[in-house]
Amino acid sequence: MGDKTFYLKVFFLCGILLTVMFTGCIEENQKSENTEESPMPEIQIDQPSILPDWKDGEYHDYPATKQMLNDFDMDYPDLVNVFSIGKSVLDRDIWCIRITNEKNNDDKYSCLIDGCIHGNEWEAGEACLYLAEYLLINFGNNETVTNILNTSNVYIVPLVNPDGRQADERWNDDGIDLNRNFDVHFGRLRSGNYPLGKLFGIIKIPMIKHPLRKNGVLGQVSTNCGRRAFSEPETQAIRDLMKSLDRYSFYVNCHTAVHVFAAQGDITYKPEFTVKKHEREITNTATDWVHDNTEYSGIHGEDFKHTGIGCASDWVYSEFGIASFTFELLNSDYEPWYGHGKHDNLIHWMKTTLPVFMYLLVNIKALHDWETPDIEPCLPEGIPPSPL
Repeated sequence: MGDKTFYLKVFFLCGILLTVMFTGCIEENQKSENTEESPMPEIQIDQPSILPDWKDGEYHDYPATKQMLNDFDMDYPDLVNVFSIGKSVLDRDIWCIRITNEKNNDDKYSCLIDGCIHGNEWEAGEACLYLAEYLLINFGNNETVTNILNTSNVYIVPLVNPDGRQADERWNDDGIDLNRNFDVHFGRLRSGNYPLGKLFGIIKIPMIKHPLRKNGVLGQVSTNCGRRAFSEPETQAIRDLMKSLDRYSFYVNCHTAVHVFAAQGDITYKPEFTVKKHEREITNTATDWVHDNTEYSGIHGEDFKHTGIGCASDWVYSEFGIASFTFELLNSDYEPWYGHGKHDNLIHWMKTTLPVFMYLLVNIKALHDWETPDIEPCLPEGIPPSPL
């Protein structure tokens, strides 16, 4: 009887153990099924980019530009370095902003985008500020922008000619056209320039009108290009900045208002340099992309001919051998020529510039290596906007 009792107890205990084990398996299976039904939410690694919150009519003169750059410096200390590259004739600082991820110490490619070398071409400077803000507000959220700032040093000089911007004049305060003061075919009369400088150090003669002349680079006007190449403090400052850049990839000189994006032009009169065939093909590829994807006309270098006028883009290519472009914002309805242009639809025109800048930036390595710039930029919704 005692043996039967023993075996019954053992059988009973085994039954309890099997019941507990089986119940545990059911619970584990239920947990597994519940886990499959409620997966963890996926992390979105590339948030859509957002646009700067600008308003039409809110243009940035010299004090406002300085304030905006200082605000960037305060708000984005790990991305921004703001510094003066020199002084204007009237002793205003010429401000530069370098935008990069300063926590990433890898070797990076450099580029320079500048504006308002002609002081009455306001939107050229505004486009520089708009790009700066776009890059800063999207870093860390948008993968494309983050990659750009991890691999590039983006140098931006919004106001090369701060005195001209404040006076709403093309020239600097010496009466010199700064985009004729560079050392490539400097001071050629047949190119619409005269190397006069400031007469007796006092008298400014910014331009000479030729009512009987119908042809020439500047039509019926010749401009004062300065006594000698780099005679002006503004061009000296931008020259010295460029000479300090490492792994310099491309340069964009922003203007208004011919509505084109042009590759380095061919010089038709005793050229001081020859654009290499392969390099011409690369820059033409860039202008073709702009032509096909924006409202701006892309101009091949061989179609952007002139007789040599001492301009920045010519000097950059001859000095550094890099891709050099002239970006003319707006259209001829806004052309200030030698007076005061009209300024409206600011937001529209800023949006038209983003595809151009972003295309160049995502292809910064290819342009540096003179390889085909075939990477397509990821652009926000509504960019580029429909033409006005």
